Amino acid sequence: MGYVDRYLWYYNQLESDIQYRKQSGRRTFLAFTSNYDVVLKWDAGVFSSLMDQYLEDEPSARPGDRITCMRDLARISAYCAVHGLGMNFDITRVDVCDLLMDSFEKESSLGGTGAQGAAALSTAGFPVAVQLTDRCREVCSMLNQSDTRMVQGQQLIPVMDGALDEEPVYHIILQFSKGDIIRIHGRDVTIPLSNRLIFFYDSIHKSVPVPEDYLRYLPAHRDGISSLVISGFDAIIDPEIMRQRAAQIEQMMIPLTKAPGGVPVYMEGAFYMNPEVKEIMFRAMGPYLTVLGTNEEELADLMKRHGREADLSDPRRVIDALEYILRTYGPRGAILHTKDYALFYGTCHAGADIEKGLTIGCLMSGTRARCGRYGTMQDLRESLSLPLSAEGLRFHDIVEGMKTDRQAVIVPSRYMERPLYTIGLGDTFVGGVQTCFA
Repeated sequence: MGYVDRYLWYYNQLESDIQYRKQSGRRTFLAFTSNYDVVLKWDAGVFSSLMDQYLEDEPSARPGDRITCMRDLARISAYCAVHGLGMNFDITRVDVCDLLMDSFEKESSLGGTGAQGAAALSTAGFPVAVQLTDRCREVCSMLNQSDTRMVQGQQLIPVMDGALDEEPVYHIILQFSKGDIIRIHGRDVTIPLSNRLIFFYDSIHKSVPVPEDYLRYLPAHRDGISSLVISGFDAIIDPEIMRQRAAQIEQMMIPLTKAPGGVPVYMEGAFYMNPEVKEIMFRAMGPYLTVLGTNEEELADLMKRHGREADLSDPRRVIDALEYILRTYGPRGAILHTKDYALFYGTCHAGADIEKGLTIGCLMSGTRARCGRYGTMQDLRESLSLPLSAEGLRFHDIVEGMKTDRQAVIVPSRYMERPLYTIGLGDTFVGGVQTCFA
């Protein structure tokens, strides 16, 4: 059966969804991290010039690489650009940060999956609650939309009331564009896919402190939580720190999710700097999750690390990979989000229309790609005119014709060959998915 386009139908439900949230007092809660992103404006000529100056080795990159000098940065960023890969890396020296920021034009942006998901929802008009690790005024002002709150003690307060007079936590983001030509070791190379690199120069996200009042608040106020998003541990390198954080959060998860009518929990994966840390987090949180989310690159990397087939161009292999995630880590469902489609596989949460979540997630992320900002309701409506991905439609028809052990729901994305923005698209998608929970 061919895809039935329900984008407009689901879009038209959003106004009443927003009103229900406001009247009922229910919110999406998003945690655990935030930061102040420095977005470098892509310039293929500047990038090539940096490669001419600093690329001495063969391009290469692997999880856990650290950037200690410009030679490291050139090697890693060249590899990622040549292959169209989005990855995260630590920078250990401020002079490397300074050189990057001096080389490109730059602009400020909001960072952190929870923070960006909250911004996407609140810009559309949804009331949300967000946990922040960076509470500087610059970050809080970027979240000061609609009705955005944070936990303080056992109360929800306006986000600006919780702002602190402190320096921002900086992350540097370099995005590159599909089709642009860069110079690598003197030869021209065409970038195959638009993507981004994130360079961390901060210490707080090596430990991700989680306030005890937040962990106490959620189980005590379950009726006010429509869903909970957890993420933000990808910069932790020390496995022992991750075990400590996982144990803390698990104590909250037990009363929050195991009682009748438990809160739906969505955990978004990421490119973890230490794969061992990712394994600890996935195994600890998996049994409590309604959905575990991932993108293609993260899923392929996970399959390779487990010694399994990583070719995700075949829909059957995609379903096999998601089945493996469910069996290995224990969530009720998994979502794979790509530039072409979003796919849920598993058992849907009672009362949730997962197709709606996938559709609005794709619409919100597509709007950010089109406009370079989180979308208002008008922005979202205008994105409905974007075409559906041909590859997403192909995947849909194959998946719909498959016999699977669990429910499979797939939605083609609204597609752009050359998006204006590639940063935070997955995080914005995560925010949009939460609209499927009441």
